[in-house]
Amino acid sequence: MARFVRWYGSSPLHLLVLIASFALTGYALVRLFAVQPWEVAIWFVGAAVLHDLILLPLYSLADLSALSVLRHRADAADRPTVRWINHLRVPAFLSGLLLLVWFPLILRLAVPYPGDTGLSDSVYLGRWLAITGVLFAASAVAFAVRLRRTHRPGGDESRPSAGPGTAP
Repeated sequence: MARFVRWYGSSPLHLLVLIASFALTGYALVRLFAVQPWEVAIWFVGAAVLHDLILLPLYSLADLSALSVLRHRADAADRPTVRWINHLRVPAFLSGLLLLVWFPLILRLAVPYPGDTGLSDSVYLGRWLAITGVLFAASAVAFAVRLRRTHRPGGDESRPSAGPGTAP
């Protein structure tokens, strides 16, 4: 077993789950291509172009901007000892994912279908903004809790972790 873990890098369960997910993805892809081959191919190419040429530079720029705000605002003594950037990345990612999935309804680009949902198309923008606000508020609370723990005597998050091969 140790030889397998050393060779593969993880447990056999990880390999089994990975193979199962590839099998499920392959099955879904074969079924989709059988029904709508051109639409699926256009969607894949469009998604790759949209992500690589438009979205990746935008969110990389936003991430670098967020990092530089704190770096240039205060000196090293005033910086929080907790890694804060993921408290911005996670809610921004989840909010962006919700926007990506529901943008036709949020931006009122879809034909309204109140018969199917019972809702008019005017509620989606407000609800998406409310969910985004809750995500950022929850992340801010989690950050404040982590920051408070580090400023307590004996807080362990502010200590740098010892790397492999270093003595405690």
